[in-house]
Amino acid sequence: MIDFLATLGESPSGEIKTHNMNTNSQEFIRMMTSGIKFRLFLLFKLPSAYFSGVRILSMDDDSCSVTVPYKWFSQNPFKSTYFACLAMAAELSTGALAMAHVHKSRPSVSMLVTSLKASYTKKAVGITCFTCLQGLQFKETIARAITTGEPQLFTATSTGTNKQGEKIAEFSVEWSFKAKK
Repeated sequence: MIDFLATLGESPSGEIKTHNMNTNSQEFIRMMTSGIKFRLFLLFKLPSAYFSGVRILSMDDDSCSVTVPYKWFSQNPFKSTYFACLAMAAELSTGALAMAHVHKSRPSVSMLVTSLKASYTKKAVGITCFTCLQGLQFKETIARAITTGEPQLFTATSTGTNKQGEKIAEFSVEWSFKAKK
């Protein structure tokens, strides 16, 4: 009975699940939202993000929010967060979603940033939170790459806001996905 309910998107308690996650993406999201595992991931795979204070605030199958603080290691000479640190947080908010959907996929899928565009609207002088809400589009693009065997491009948007909810910056990150043979 539990398996049947799971295929309908319902939990045994009768609640409707709001996210249709596969087991592999769930595993990756658990790792990325686990404090110690995520910090070790950053330290070994993205050390500049680790030292800049980039952290995942929340993540699920559809969205990812990443924060970057204004502090000594992330500052620029103009008393705001250095644009490269903002770019790290924005890219991670998109890249973590992509990685969740390619995690342990068969065939495996390679992913690469092919373009980055940014616009800055306000000085970043505190914690900036970048959010990408396009997990479903990532999932569909990756599925197309696997199905067609052809590389697929997807441009994701990540919007950065401050504590007051004011827009600080917006990044467009173009990702390329290719199923490995």
